Amino acid sequence: MYEWVTNIMEQFGYMGIFFMMALENVFPPIPSEIVLPFSGFMTTNSELTVIGVIITATCGSVFGAIVLYGIGRLIDVERLEKIVDRWGHIIRIKKEDIHKADSWFDKYGYWTVLFCRMIPLIRSLISIPAGMSNMNFTLFLLFTLIGTLIWNIILIMIGVTLGENWDSILGFMDMYSNITYAVIALAFIIFVIMFARKRIRK
Repeated sequence: MYEWVTNIMEQFGYMGIFFMMALENVFPPIPSEIVLPFSGFMTTNSELTVIGVIITATCGSVFGAIVLYGIGRLIDVERLEKIVDRWGHIIRIKKEDIHKADSWFDKYGYWTVLFCRMIPLIRSLISIPAGMSNMNFTLFLLFTLIGTLIWNIILIMIGVTLGENWDSILGFMDMYSNITYAVIALAFIIFVIMFARKRIRK
């Protein structure tokens, strides 16, 4: 995948960067940790400019986020309620649980979207619950743009600074991703345990 990603970008320039960043949002296994530093490096040995790369990468990311937001709108709360009506007794989830989660996202969703744009994997998937909660689309775009822009600028400038050694950042990013995944997994396990205990007490 490493060679395929870099080859697409080398061959198609800005369009390749846009395509990869849009695809990275919809298909998280394509890591922005490769796309962005390499695109920064490309500005040092091609006609691509730093500003052009930042704008193109950000537009691609936002486009991908909009696609997932749209998917989230299709899987809205009402559809989830129908699923719970049918399967809730098996997965031990009630409509009240959905409403609580939806209310939480209504209250903290914008900041969640902003900060999650800088967390691997979650930065892509966060668009789905945003759509499910019917988050205001304009504000969703605003917070997505801000968070994405920060993330893109940092990684692109790292690529510019490191030049031909841009790939030396990959080891650090892998470690950052692994730590993030471990924290997410631990948080999920704790949530499941607390949820199960609450159900048992009831």
